[in-house]
Amino acid sequence: MFNRYEEERKLAKMLVNYSCRVKSGEKVLITYSDCPDSFIERLIEEVSLAKAIPVVYRMDKIIKRALLLSANEKSMEYYRDIVSPIMQSVDAVILIGGSRNDFELSDVPAKTFSTYSKVYVDPVHFQIRCSKKWVLLRYPTQSFAQHSQMSSEKFAEFFFNVCTLDYQSMDKKMEPLKELMESTDQVHIVTPTTDLTFSIKGLPAIKCSGQCNIPDGEVYSAPLKNSVNGHIVFNIPAVDNGVEFNNIKLIFKDGKIIDFDCNDKEKFQEILDTDEGSRYLGEFSFGLNPYCTSSLKDILFDEKMSHSIHLAIGSSYDDCYNGNKSAIHLDLIQKHTEEYGGGKIYFDNKLIYENGRFIEPKLVDLNAEKLI
Repeated sequence: MFNRYEEERKLAKMLVNYSCRVKSGEKVLITYSDCPDSFIERLIEEVSLAKAIPVVYRMDKIIKRALLLSANEKSMEYYRDIVSPIMQSVDAVILIGGSRNDFELSDVPAKTFSTYSKVYVDPVHFQIRCSKKWVLLRYPTQSFAQHSQMSSEKFAEFFFNVCTLDYQSMDKKMEPLKELMESTDQVHIVTPTTDLTFSIKGLPAIKCSGQCNIPDGEVYSAPLKNSVNGHIVFNIPAVDNGVEFNNIKLIFKDGKIIDFDCNDKEKFQEILDTDEGSRYLGEFSFGLNPYCTSSLKDILFDEKMSHSIHLAIGSSYDDCYNGNKSAIHLDLIQKHTEEYGGGKIYFDNKLIYENGRFIEPKLVDLNAEKLI
């Protein structure tokens, strides 16, 4: 029988001891929104058992909306200057995100989000938080359950199965893919709506197996900034700050997005106009989590979807830096099962992935049925 208390305790223990590897005497910032206090209690207990110091900060989305609607650049700078020293002073950060209303921020102007990204998110999170030990988790709220079309309890049971996967075993099975990606030059993605090429030569491949995101399950690299050519259509919805985009088509020339199409062109144009880096790619990744099988319209889950890949427009990560910096990092997902039209991926002209499955012998242990 599903026992939420025990599942919360198990997950909290994993976040503290496996994901963040918390040590005695360290300071751990727990920041959360729209999440039950009971789970934060479990986290505080586990941080204390590790003989570390918990620091807690809360801001629900309805409060964030009110602040953003009343904010200007000066107030954002002031807020950044208060939060930055706190973030700088801790050794690890656990971010718990929930939502009572997934569209709470949908009426905040895109220009405000752009300023917020440049003034606050980039310096505080990309520059400071990402230099720490950190992990990000979405908590299973009722709003989240509605997206999945499950009862709250059934969704919570699904959620804890996804989040407490055997990530140590997955990490070992990822190693051959990491090695192959790091020895590959040209990548070619082909589907009925896509013909895209780029190079990943000389860039590292990063295994994501529960250290920074929960749920987790991806191996990513990044295209060389100016190497991307062709076109691609993403067949999984992308939700950015409460706005849903469908069937995003991007056309590239020498790395840059030169044209696009989607359901809300005006809003997407604002994203592309954020800065120079927002028209280039910062990530290429395979989604591998066997429990993530369909879109929940939450990127932390959707980008890990088995049988899928994703590309991110905007900033690359420091551990796989391709020269592209931006105030945004927006993941866009393409699923490759036959239901979605299928697809093929070639590494240096060799077919390694077809219809969402690895066919290269040394990679077959990463197919969904081998990871459950």
